[in-house]
Amino acid sequence: MITRRTVVTGLTAGVALTALGAGLRSTPGAAPALARSDNPVDLPIPPLDKGRVESGVRIFDLALQRGNAHFLPGLSTPTLGINGPYLGPTLNLTDGEQVEIRVKNGIGEPTTIHWHGLHIPARADGGPHQMIEPGKTWRPDFKVKQNAGMFWYHPHLLHKTGLHAYLGMAGAIIVNDQRTPDLDLPSDYGVDDIPLVLQDKRFNRDGSLDYLSSMPDRMMGMKGDVLLVNGAIAPSFKATTGKIRLRLLNASNARIYNLGFSDNRKFHIIAGDGSLLPAPFETNRVLISPGERAEIIVDVSDQKMAKLVTYPHKAAGGMGMMGGGGGMMGGGMMRRMMGMMGDDNLRFQVLQIQPSSALKTSPAVPSKLIQIPLMKANDASKTRRFVLQMGMGRMMMMGGGSGFTINGREMDMKRIDERVKLGATEIWEVVNKSPMAHPFHIHDIQFQILDRNGKPPRGQETGLKDTVLVGAGETVRVIATFEDYADPERPYMYHCHILEHEDAGMMGQFTVEV
Repeated sequence: MITRRTVVTGLTAGVALTALGAGLRSTPGAAPALARSDNPVDLPIPPLDKGRVESGVRIFDLALQRGNAHFLPGLSTPTLGINGPYLGPTLNLTDGEQVEIRVKNGIGEPTTIHWHGLHIPARADGGPHQMIEPGKTWRPDFKVKQNAGMFWYHPHLLHKTGLHAYLGMAGAIIVNDQRTPDLDLPSDYGVDDIPLVLQDKRFNRDGSLDYLSSMPDRMMGMKGDVLLVNGAIAPSFKATTGKIRLRLLNASNARIYNLGFSDNRKFHIIAGDGSLLPAPFETNRVLISPGERAEIIVDVSDQKMAKLVTYPHKAAGGMGMMGGGGGMMGGGMMRRMMGMMGDDNLRFQVLQIQPSSALKTSPAVPSKLIQIPLMKANDASKTRRFVLQMGMGRMMMMGGGSGFTINGREMDMKRIDERVKLGATEIWEVVNKSPMAHPFHIHDIQFQILDRNGKPPRGQETGLKDTVLVGAGETVRVIATFEDYADPERPYMYHCHILEHEDAGMMGQFTVEV
């Protein structure tokens, strides 16, 4: 395990946190020694919440609350949780059913809950416009219209998304549909079908969470030097079946993970954000950025311990490219800042899988999964362009805005940036003119990737998605149809899913209208 604390010299910034975040920096300094990999804790499995059915509607009750978690030996960490002190239950939905979710806000300040990846009316989306006041209960209802897959829920309050999510307010959603059972994939929740919620944190000596204690935290996004997996450090899972399905959710604020096993064993990627893939993709690495999901099947029938770990990657590249986003800040200064932040190449042990002595035989991974009608560029009636920029010279030296923009504009709750016609099929071209990678998320829809720098998608990017990583200098084109729901007053969001960038203004709004 990485136990060192990134030391930031030079650029620092005092941060005025809200009452909820007050005290996060009360005892600065490195956290104490953490878990030992030779004596790991058992992997916590978030409870599976199937809700209850009343008059044909499946109802879920979610209580947002403050709490204290025990991540580090002998220390207590103030947190936020849902139906518990940290994280929330896994919601189990089925395509075609009517759902109501009752969300009671008990954290003492306003927040929201967004259903990331779900195709639902704007009034139920849970963006910054659906604010839940303290002590109030929000009751969104909608019909589930999804392919089987893993989705998730998290706060989305303007300027507070990063803090609320960092303190632990998030949970997974598993959607089932009618055709998935025929594939005979691992689906026994907690036995051979395991959600892994990945979040990196930085701790103070007293066990509290350190948040935004330096300028690089704000500029590059909040990254920690300790990885929590379902709220545990370097946990272990005892396998009782020959194959294990791991549903990977990157719920971190900013860190990208390149995941693989320490023995380089291969596995099959079977799903991305919004659906299963057309066919399994065999590999030994899977890259997921904040907001993205991937499902893999790993074979442990050899009965050898399998350690899921992180590997270095180049996804955040382009640190010297300052075109369009550097402003007055030179490439060398930017490289120094990114180095001080602690890059995405810290090595973490994610999960240790220990096979039991008698494993139940698992079915073979099917050669085909689902059919996804392929959309083509000439299906689109309109192309929109979204340019991501970080004007950091202006932000640091001249003031006058955060510098985090899409098409040159920072988020404004009172401004509708794009208006889309109901039923329209559109291409959204996302251009990254900043010096670092950004995961770009679009509410309401599941899209297909047309191309990345002119090349067609591969592997986990061949299914339906709602979040796509756009590297520095890259152009990614996605295509989708905006159907079912129109609302000229209440918008959906599109934004960078590095939460500090979203909070700082790298977000816009669109409505779907008749």
